[in-house]
Amino acid sequence: MCSWTAAESDIAVKNRLVGFLLWQSILSSLIFLAFTMTIVSWRSATAIFVSFFSFHLSQLLFSVSLSTVLSPQPKFRRSLPVLLTAAAISGSLSTVSVCGFNGRLGFKGFASGLFYASFHVYKRRWVLQFPIIQRPLFFSFKMGIPSAIIRALKLSAAAYLFSALLLVFLPHHFSTDLKLGNFFTQHIISYAACFSMFLCWELTHHLHQVLHTKRFIFSPPKGSAAAETNPSEPLLATLEESSPASLLKYLAYLDLCMVCENNVDYWRRAAFFEETGETYKRVAAVCLRPLEQLASKLVQGFEGSSDDKTFSISDQLQSPTNPRQNSKCHELVNDFQVYTWSARALSSLTSRSRKEDRFGVAQLSGSNAAAISTLIACLLAVETLMGKKISLQPSHQLMGAFSTKSATFSTGRRDVRTGKRRDDPLYSKAYAMADVLRTSIYGIVSAFHHEMLTSAKAGLLEKDWITSSKPPFGTRELLLQKLHLFLDFQAS
Repeated sequence: MCSWTAAESDIAVKNRLVGFLLWQSILSSLIFLAFTMTIVSWRSATAIFVSFFSFHLSQLLFSVSLSTVLSPQPKFRRSLPVLLTAAAISGSLSTVSVCGFNGRLGFKGFASGLFYASFHVYKRRWVLQFPIIQRPLFFSFKMGIPSAIIRALKLSAAAYLFSALLLVFLPHHFSTDLKLGNFFTQHIISYAACFSMFLCWELTHHLHQVLHTKRFIFSPPKGSAAAETNPSEPLLATLEESSPASLLKYLAYLDLCMVCENNVDYWRRAAFFEETGETYKRVAAVCLRPLEQLASKLVQGFEGSSDDKTFSISDQLQSPTNPRQNSKCHELVNDFQVYTWSARALSSLTSRSRKEDRFGVAQLSGSNAAAISTLIACLLAVETLMGKKISLQPSHQLMGAFSTKSATFSTGRRDVRTGKRRDDPLYSKAYAMADVLRTSIYGIVSAFHHEMLTSAKAGLLEKDWITSSKPPFGTRELLLQKLHLFLDFQAS
């Protein structure tokens, strides 16, 4: 079953790539025909065919290079120089294809392609952005067309000026003496060719994003023999066996999150609560693993600091005096999307187990306690990264007395340094992650609020809802006191 799943998953990714290349060729054909009929003067059939073929070849070169660098993780890709080279060559070939062979225009196309690829790398546009709401492919693509046209207009104007400045340093034999009318005509055609090329690339990039971030359903067809026996195996096998940074892993976590949160695939979620409890344990494990890794990485990031680790890390966030440590902290947000999907899936699955778990496998296996403990431990680690000091308070204070105090600074520096921290991408990711974790914990607490209050009054809250093993961050006492704050709806 696992080998069949791996083969099917690989085929699914390859089919998306083939579909992307086919739709990209259709878009390129439409734009080429529109440009040829409106801008370029009459040509012979042979010349049009050669231009059409070379233009498609240039677009194919760019599309393939784009597919090699796009990734769900924002880590710097070693293949990015390939995109720079391919875009420059593709730009030169595209310009020559639509405007005719001319050394001056070919150089401008080369410079424009290099400019576009540099902008692509600078803006980190190789990262796949998964949409918050999954829509049909047609509507997802249609929504991005206006922004693609506007961006193509802006980039083509900037690239045209960039290439024009570079032409100043060209040898004299690249320059041409034209009459005033021909001079303006050539520049209009050159700009139109640059805009057409950038429009193709923008639509290609948007199409790639839409096709590769579309949800893939990791399950056999409903009603088939595999669906009746073990419908969860394809999804779990992909989550357990695929490489951490692969697109397949991200699509599997997206599918798991939607199954846990939505009622469209209720039959798939019901299969998680089968009688033996083995499937639920595997599902809980694949949800817990990324969150445990997140807390462990943050702990490693705190190591090597001064004795006051909390203040030291927040101080580096607000005023990065240690570039090496700061860059190490930024590495922790590479799997931000997986962390959020894991937390949401774990919260939804634990909450729904209260009514849908007929055999009580979630409670008997200890997964509920592990879910609460891991989510709270991750929240404490992220809050520490954001600059909050965590300390235990005497038990005679508020129930579950837990104090989270922001790191204090002198009045004269607070506004400036806080502004720097909020502008830091790492802080924004940490803030968003804390919000997801807090919402996930509240989801479980709301579902089991009566049971937790009963355990708290009987003095069994720690035994029932905090795991007995050492948490990935903090102590069991810290987790328990934080849980009391959630029970009082005072955690913020």
